[in-house]
Amino acid sequence: MATEIKVPDMGESVTEGTIARWFKAEGEAITADEPLVEIETDKVTVEVPAPSSGVLTEIRANEGADVEVGSVIGAIDESATATAAPASKPAEAKAGKPAAPAPAAAASGDMIDISVPDLGESVTEGTVGRWLKKVGDSFEADEALVEIETDKVTAELPAPSAGTLVEIIADEGVDVEVGAVVGRITTGDAPAASAAPATAPASSSEAAADDLPLAPAVRKLIDDNGLNAADIEATGRDGRITKGDVLRHMENGGTAKPAAPAASAPAAPTAPTFVSAGDLPDRPEDERGEERVRMTKLRQTVARRLKEAQNSAAMLTTFNEIDMKAVMDLRARYKDDFEKKHGIKLGFMSMFVKAAVNALKEIPAVNAEIHGDEIVYKNYYDIGIAVGGAQGLVVPVMRDADAKSFSEIESGVADFGKRARDGDLSMKELTGGTFTITNGGIFGSMLSTPILNPPQSGILGMHNIVKRPVVIDDEIVIRPMMYVALSYDHRIVDGREAVTFLVRIKQAIEDPERLLIGV
Repeated sequence: MATEIKVPDMGESVTEGTIARWFKAEGEAITADEPLVEIETDKVTVEVPAPSSGVLTEIRANEGADVEVGSVIGAIDESATATAAPASKPAEAKAGKPAAPAPAAAASGDMIDISVPDLGESVTEGTVGRWLKKVGDSFEADEALVEIETDKVTAELPAPSAGTLVEIIADEGVDVEVGAVVGRITTGDAPAASAAPATAPASSSEAAADDLPLAPAVRKLIDDNGLNAADIEATGRDGRITKGDVLRHMENGGTAKPAAPAASAPAAPTAPTFVSAGDLPDRPEDERGEERVRMTKLRQTVARRLKEAQNSAAMLTTFNEIDMKAVMDLRARYKDDFEKKHGIKLGFMSMFVKAAVNALKEIPAVNAEIHGDEIVYKNYYDIGIAVGGAQGLVVPVMRDADAKSFSEIESGVADFGKRARDGDLSMKELTGGTFTITNGGIFGSMLSTPILNPPQSGILGMHNIVKRPVVIDDEIVIRPMMYVALSYDHRIVDGREAVTFLVRIKQAIEDPERLLIGV
């Protein structure tokens, strides 16, 4: 029986993505829930698991292809068995491209070229990201040898057969065209699996990590934090290391591995490793020591979206300050009873969310967005709450915040924070939103100008609470004060509306009784 592989729902307003890479080739056996294909959007990278066990019989959307939600990108035959069919696939590639012989056809000692594969429609070249093996290393068939990066995908080139890497023709950071030879291998059996543990301690931690069945997102998390996969306890299916395993390892005191000078040396003389690096002049390495780390796909996407916000919106920021004494006294009086009744601590975020909703109802332009030549006013209040995640700041969305109680908001914020650290937030939870709140104050920020989260027209920035002298009733007193900032799209929101919005926030926090009666 054939089972179709479809592009899953990837969240509100997300209608399509790009096939980043297939983890399996046609003819390979797969098990249910095993990562099968990686799909990228402008916000996240999603791994699509196999819906059933069987054999991957058809790939309908190649790497680099744009696909719509719900479209069929492949098929699984639950009754079939694995064959050597993939070996013939390279023969269908572009003329002149060296075809990798099938493992069964390669005689021991044969020399085989490792060529850049077809990377998708309109993609003619890529950059050698990193070699996962070095000259002299042995490997098994289908083991990843090298990563090729483009502006859309990062593709791993697998070994066509067991053997040994004898030559690296294109070093890391070098631009290569589709079909170009980047290295050579000689065929032959790799060392027996039983001998691997004995040699593992002598090899680098990177090699040990590559030998593990790591999902791409997990591998990136390990690499970005300089960890040794062999030190991480695996709890996933079939002995896989999950994101949660990595994060628990870090929380329990797992430390980064020491930098290996020999491993980083080849990258030192290369040009900057961004896609646009060719436009930059050569930059000599400072003898005092530098480290170059390639930007992750997520970080590149974040950078692009932040720049788009600056380019597309007429962004302006206005400020105010809030006397926090009233809400701090309120919190001190009721925090124990609140926690006893609801099982969650009473914080300030619920009060700011409530205050923001009240202000948004009065100033609807801050809850609107521009769509073409129209302004879309929204009569619902989906508030994005910026929280720190494993890969940086993420903004999960609290739907219908106006209908939630203080305890529901506090529980939701705590849940967002936990799942962001574990990497368990879904695409749907990270998309949409009508307004965003970010609290840089938890990291000690005194003042900032937050950047809009397009297509939203407003974002509220909270900052740290500092005791300062202020004048109240003609007397100088010491009060806990917080600066707040509203960045807004001046195309929709004028200065009067922005100032009024912050004044309403200030009034609600300084007189929290207003939150109970909605004024």
